[in-house]
Amino acid sequence: MPEFQRPRGTRDFGPAEMAKRRYVEAKMRETARLFGFGEVMTPTFESTELFVARSGEGIIEELYAFEDKGNRKISLRPELTASVMRFYVNEMQNLPKPVKIFYFGNCFRYERPQAGRYREFFQLGAELIGAPSIESDAEVIALALATLKNLGLEDVVVRIGHLGVLNKFIDEFGVKKDTQIEIRRMIDKQDFESLNTLPDGATANKDVNDRLIKLIRLKGGAETIQKARELMDGGDPSLDYLADLLDRLNAYGFDNCQVDFGVARGLDYYTGMVFEIDAPSLGAEKQICGGGAYTLADLFGGQEVNSTGYAFGFDRIMLALEKSGVDVPSQNLEIYILPICDEAKIAAIKILSELRNAGISADMDLMSRNMSKAMKYANSVGAGKVIIIGEKELAEKSVTVRDMKTGEQARVLISELNDYL
Repeated sequence: MPEFQRPRGTRDFGPAEMAKRRYVEAKMRETARLFGFGEVMTPTFESTELFVARSGEGIIEELYAFEDKGNRKISLRPELTASVMRFYVNEMQNLPKPVKIFYFGNCFRYERPQAGRYREFFQLGAELIGAPSIESDAEVIALALATLKNLGLEDVVVRIGHLGVLNKFIDEFGVKKDTQIEIRRMIDKQDFESLNTLPDGATANKDVNDRLIKLIRLKGGAETIQKARELMDGGDPSLDYLADLLDRLNAYGFDNCQVDFGVARGLDYYTGMVFEIDAPSLGAEKQICGGGAYTLADLFGGQEVNSTGYAFGFDRIMLALEKSGVDVPSQNLEIYILPICDEAKIAAIKILSELRNAGISADMDLMSRNMSKAMKYANSVGAGKVIIIGEKELAEKSVTVRDMKTGEQARVLISELNDYL
C-alpha cells in the first residue's frame, strides 16, 4: 500500500475526468459570458469573522479554521458568496450598476462525506447587484436555466418561493426574530410537526399554523398563486410579484418553473424571492442549485443594495449529467500519429508540429510500438483519428488517415492534410 493517501473527503481527478470537468466548466462560463456576466476570483482563505458575520457562530464547527503566523483567525472558504460580496464592498461599489459577476472555485467544509458531498467541493455561482429586484430575479433564474440547457441537462425542476408570503404568516405567530429564523428553517426542511411546538415557549395559533402548512404544500403554476390568495384572505403584493416573475421567465423561454411556497432557504440574509433547482435523476440528494434575493453588502460595511444570486454545486452537476446520460467528452485528443518505421519519425514530427500550430490537438507514438499496440493505445486515449506513416507513404509524400469511430481509411497527400482534417 502507498505510504500516503489523499485526505478524507477529497478526490483526485485523472486526465479523462478532468477533460469532462473542464468541458462542462467552459460551457457554464460561456453561458455566463453570453448573459453579460464577467468572471471574478477571490482568495481561497478569508478572515473567519467574514463567514461568521454571514452565517452565525454555528458555522465555525463546519470550517477549516486556524490561526496564521500573525495570530489572525483565518478559514478556508466554505462557500463563495461571502467572499465575492466582500470583494464588491472593498472595490466594486462605485462601478456602474448593475454589476454582473460570476465565479468558480473550490470550497471546504468539515463535515461527514457522503454521496455527492465532499469536504473539498466546487461551486460556480453568479451575482447581479444593483438592479431592480424583479429584473434581477428574472435574469438570474434565466441564466441558471440557460446554463443547464446549454449543458443538455433539461430534466430539472425549478421551484420558486417568496419570503414575503411566508413572513406574513410568521409575523402572526408573534415570536422573536431568532425564532422566526428557526421557523423558516422548519419550513425549509418541511418539518411540519415542529411548527406545532415553536421554540422559546411560543404556542402556535392553530388557525395560522394550519393555513401556513397548507400554503407550504402548494406547488404549481399560476393556479397555485390563486390558491395562496385564498389562504391569505385576498393576497399579498409578494403573490403579484411571483405572477409577474413567471410571466418574465416565460418571455425568456422557460415555462418549466413552478411556485413552491415551501422553499425558504433557511438563511436570514435572504429578503424576497428564493429558488431551488432539482435534478430528479439524483434521487434524494437532488438539489443542484439554490439562490435568491438578498442583502449582504451592508452587513460587510457597504451600502445596502439589491442583490440576487445563486450557486451551482458543480460536483452535483457532473453527477446529474452522468445519471441523465448526457454525453460529455472525456478526451481532447483529435489526432494520433503513428510512424511505423524509423525513417518516418522526422516526417511525423513535422506533421505533428503543423497540426498543433493549426490549433488541432495532436500526439504521436513515443514508444516505438507495433501497429496493434499503437492502435490500442490510440483508442484508450480517445483519439478521433490516427495518421499512419510508413515507407510506402513516405515514397508517395502521403499519409493514411484512419477514423477510429468508423474504421474507414483514406490516403491523403501531406500537402493537403490540414485541409482534409
